[in-house]
Order: sequence, then C-alpha cells, then structure tokens
Amino acid sequence: MNNISQVLNPFLPGWEYIPDAEPHVFGDRVYIYGSHDRFGAPIFCVNDYVCWSAGIDNLAEWKYEGVIYKKNQDPMNRSGHHCLYAPDVTKGPDGRFYLYYALDFVGRIGVAVCDSPAGQYEFLGNVRFSDGHEWGSKSREPFPFDPGVLTDDDGRVYLYSGFAKKVPFFMTGFRSLTNEGGVVIELEQDMCTIKNGPELLFSIKGRKGAFKNHAFFEASSMRKVDSKYCFVYSSEHNHELCYAMSDHSKGLFEFGGILVDIGDLYLDGNVNERRATNYLGNTHGGLLKIGNDWYIFYHRQTNQNSYCRQACAEKLEYHKLYGFKQAEGTYEARIACNLWSKKGTGRYDKFFTRLLLHDHPYFTQDSPDRECDGDQYIKNMRAGSVAGFKYFKGNHSETISIEVNGHAKGRILISLDPGIKDVVSEIEVNGKGKGWKNYSDRISLPEGTYALYFSYQGKGCIGFRSFTLMETEQLQ
Repeated sequence: MNNISQVLNPFLPGWEYIPDAEPHVFGDRVYIYGSHDRFGAPIFCVNDYVCWSAGIDNLAEWKYEGVIYKKNQDPMNRSGHHCLYAPDVTKGPDGRFYLYYALDFVGRIGVAVCDSPAGQYEFLGNVRFSDGHEWGSKSREPFPFDPGVLTDDDGRVYLYSGFAKKVPFFMTGFRSLTNEGGVVIELEQDMCTIKNGPELLFSIKGRKGAFKNHAFFEASSMRKVDSKYCFVYSSEHNHELCYAMSDHSKGLFEFGGILVDIGDLYLDGNVNERRATNYLGNTHGGLLKIGNDWYIFYHRQTNQNSYCRQACAEKLEYHKLYGFKQAEGTYEARIACNLWSKKGTGRYDKFFTRLLLHDHPYFTQDSPDRECDGDQYIKNMRAGSVAGFKYFKGNHSETISIEVNGHAKGRILISLDPGIKDVVSEIEVNGKGKGWKNYSDRISLPEGTYALYFSYQGKGCIGFRSFTLMETEQLQ
C-alpha cells in the first residue's frame, strides 16, 4: 500500500523548483521529469534538467538523482543561452530511455538517450522528417513545443505537441510557424524520424472543433488508461489541467473535464479569477498510475511570478481531489492549498505583478541555497489574508502553536470554513522584527475530516512559517 495519503504539497524540498512534471514508473520506482526553475530568476527554466525518484510503495520519500541533461549538450545551444522547456521520457522498443524536450522558443524538439531512467542522457538528434530536414526548420510547419511521448503496447511511438500563441518569427530563426492547436506524429523506431504526421488533434480557442471554454493551449501529455487514450493538457485558462478521451492514439477525442485547477476555478461554479482560492499562472503535468490508483501531477506558482514553480500531486478518485493529513504534528505553511488576500487573488503572469499585488500574501524564501531547506514560508499576510490547508483527519489535538514573524499586532483566527465563520481557535500575535516567534492557544477540532483556514486580522503584516497541532500534555 503506497504512502501518498501523507504526502504534503509541494512534495519536493522547499528549495527545489520543478514545474511541468511528467511522472513515470520504471521498475519499482517513480521518476519525475520536468523543467527546472531557479528561485529569483527572471525567466522560465534556467537550470539544467534534474531527476527525482521515489519507491512506488512510499511517495513520501523522494531521492535526488542529480543532473541528467545539461542545456549546453544540445548542439544548437553550446553557449547555454537557450533554456530547456517541458520534457517527457519514454522507454523505447529497444529498452533504452528517450528524453524529448523543447529548446525554449527556437522551434525544435530535441532527443536524448540513456540506458537507465536517471542516468546521464546524451544528445541523439532533433525530431526530423524522412527527407532529413528538422521539424520546425521550414515555415508553415506546426510549431514544435512541450512534447509528450507515448510508447504504445505494440511498440509504436507517438509524439504530441502544440502551443496556442503565435511565436514571433525572429525567435524561430525568421520562420513563420503555425499554431492551430495540438498535433500528433508517429516516430520511426530510431525515435527521431517522423513516420506519419504532424496531424492536428486539438484546436485552439476561436477555431472550429475547439473544446468549449476549455480549448487546448499547451502542455501535451498522453497516457493509456485501460484500453483508452487519455490526453492531458493545459487549457485556454492556463491554470487548469483538463483531459480528453479516445479509443485511438490519434483520436477522435472527447472532452472529459477538469482534473485540477491551481485556483479551484470552474470546479464548483466559481468562474471569477479574483475569487480564486490561490494565485494563478500556468500549470502543466501528467498522470501516474500505481496499482489501481491514479494521480495527477501539476505545478503551482510562488514568489509573485511565473518563474519559481513547484511540483504538486493529488490522488484522483471519482473526479475529486483529496489528500489527508493526520491531525497531530508540525506542518510548514508552504504546503497551504489555498491562499488569498482581503482583495482576493490575481495572476502572476501579468505585467507589473509585484506592483499590482504588493499587499497580497505569497510563498517565498529568504535564501536561494538548497542547503536552506525549511526556509520557504508565506510572506506578507495582511489583514484579511487567508491560508487554507486540506485535509486533516482526527481530533486528538487540543492545542495549536503557530510560528510567525513581522511587525504586527493582531489575531490569527483559525476556522473550519473559508469564510472564517466557524472559528475553532484565536491566537494573539504581537511581533516586532524578523525573528520567528511561537504563539499558542487551545483548539477545538471535530471528528472526521476537515480543512483548516488561518486568517490574520490586525495591523501590519506577518510571515507564516509553520503550525503544530498537539495534545495539551505535550506542552508540559
């Protein structure tokens, strides 16, 4: 029985920023392949590819496998100026492992190969047509981007790609590439040469055949679900992962619904982005099956921009998401599922985000060093800010302690509902400085399953690093 129920999001250390995560089971381990952001960077994906893995029977313990592919290994990027975007990996018919990636907006899909899932990948080539010219090197070809790859049960290999926005021609070497939607190609057994395609599968917003209100945008990812094919993608809203189902790898696909939205929009009738339960930006991920269970991997935004994204995962059951935590214990505030200000939330992928959201709370850290694990926290919680944590089981806890800092005087109300009406504890805080302080009080928790929402009410603002639920005698 796997241990996913006690995994906390983000599931990797606080110093690690892996967006676009594609999970795969090879042998008895789960391997995560994704882009690699850097804290404080001004653009996406500035780091080399790394890999993390975990045993299929314990997804709470992840192992850092190290760098598996450097961006300057690509012959078109010896200077390292271009970034490596969302990759995917498949085990080829020959038993080796093939990594597919986009060299930012250059308009190429690169391929690297390795004998093991998390070893040192070596550049193999670019995806190319049978006449030898590389996909994306000629005008009017579909723009190659965000590859998703699937090796079918019969050994046939399919590559999925697509991007909804028009990429300026000077970024692609002065070629005008098309962007009508998501496409599929079939590869030869050499894993680089196009056998068939590209064929259009999914139309973008405004084109015939697009899924209404959830049109394809980017982030192609394919999995075989029993005898059907499940295509996961980021929609026109960009902050949700949707899925479509088909009996065949090349469609026709029917829209299935929303798997996860990082702001909980379009799930319960809420369509107002200002009322999202978390701050918005892009997301990207894939499905993972372990035994009879399915999980969706995705990423969230931090640090008031789109360039510090972290991997998250949720178990899927009856189209609902959940993750239970036993009530007693210490929890970092960075695992909050929901976060908003008195004014609601906003998008991190807008111009002047820091100016527009200057009085909003956000996830961040004080040091960019990986050695400073545990340094990530919620900053800038002002009056009316709320951090929500889902879900807890059990009611043995009688006391709650919070760890906060900042120049502030007020109260933290802890409630079972997002409207902060059912208050189960009220903690007075009075801080003067950057040092972390602990405050505690009694708490009354119910039987069964519940969420906890922390709302700051008062003057100034606080940083929120952790909270601890415990029985009263543990304080003595």
